[in-house]
Amino acid sequence: MPNNILTPTMVTREALRVLHQKLNFVGNINRSYDDQYAKKGAKIGDTLNARLPNQYVIRRGANLNPQDTQETSVPIQMSNQTGVDLNFTSFDLTLRLDDFSERILEPAMAVLAANIEADAFTMMLDVYNAVNNIGSPAAFLSVLQARKILNDNLTPTDNNRSCILSTQDNVDLVNALKGLFQDSTTIAKQYREGLMGRTSGFDFYENTIVPAQQTGTAAAATGYTVNGANQTGNSLVVQAGATTFAKGDIIQIAGVYRVHPETKAVTSQLQNFVVTAPYAGGAGAVSISPSIVISGGPQNVNGAPASGAAITKIGGPSGVYNPSLAFHKDAFAFVTADLVMPDGVDFCDRRTIDGISMRIVRQYNINNDQFPCRIDVAYGFKTVRPQLACRILSN
Repeated sequence: MPNNILTPTMVTREALRVLHQKLNFVGNINRSYDDQYAKKGAKIGDTLNARLPNQYVIRRGANLNPQDTQETSVPIQMSNQTGVDLNFTSFDLTLRLDDFSERILEPAMAVLAANIEADAFTMMLDVYNAVNNIGSPAAFLSVLQARKILNDNLTPTDNNRSCILSTQDNVDLVNALKGLFQDSTTIAKQYREGLMGRTSGFDFYENTIVPAQQTGTAAAATGYTVNGANQTGNSLVVQAGATTFAKGDIIQIAGVYRVHPETKAVTSQLQNFVVTAPYAGGAGAVSISPSIVISGGPQNVNGAPASGAAITKIGGPSGVYNPSLAFHKDAFAFVTADLVMPDGVDFCDRRTIDGISMRIVRQYNINNDQFPCRIDVAYGFKTVRPQLACRILSN
């Protein structure tokens, strides 16, 4: 019987298939990337600009009131190169693809996928929308509240919404919903696999890599107040305090309410802001997102904070939470670059599946009849439209 030698194309396609199946966060966010990278090859550090929608205000009355169009974009930097390094033997390369995948590719791709996913999950710290269910088990009501928040932010009501559950939240939700009358296939999946399936407009996934998030030492009543009126932009000057804020802490400012994204009508909900850099305490400027904008198309709040306005925080001092995340795929972007194909090697191949580009390079070592091999993914990620995502904080 002739040998069945695995070709570079077979190996690369199988590796991408395995990697793709193991990513349920990266697999559900925007993964389109600029074709220019595919044509020229991308060097680590290159930047892709993701364009944001334009925002305008209406005119009332007959008089013309032209407004400038100011297009904005978010830079996504190709700042990561991750891979796994393997040694194949001549015997390995004569295996059937299923055997090769199970013995060699599955373990390697599982580790690679887990680390890429963990990197991407750091984008959760950019999300300022939150459902505060701290101290209670995850409940279906929290999911519906997250859905409301996404709807309030004009998130598209298409089939591109997902909800990534921490393992404990998955336990609580499946347990809470086990007795409901729903689609028999979905119920069977909940009963047999402990998985949620699709409901309330979300595809649900359980993920063991969802990172725990620790808040700063500031309590919910932080003791901080705004230092100076008429502040706008992405930093907030505060009066002295003794406690800290961690990156990812979500704060609110008394009297600062969100407005409807299109009509600019004031709502009854305080605007959430996320702290974008650690703050060591004392008087100074806290970096926040979104920027405070009080007029024009990008307006997001009813007005600038008043001097002395109290600042509160979601969560307690030094709290550790395992959040779940509800989001639309366009909230985040994940991009990969086509790495250069080297010459003078045993073989080299590159393939792209669903926006994930992978390169495999193999060389022969005559001393031990082995084929050292490296598999590389060059990638970057960015929170593009954080208003289309919402953290769910429970337990």
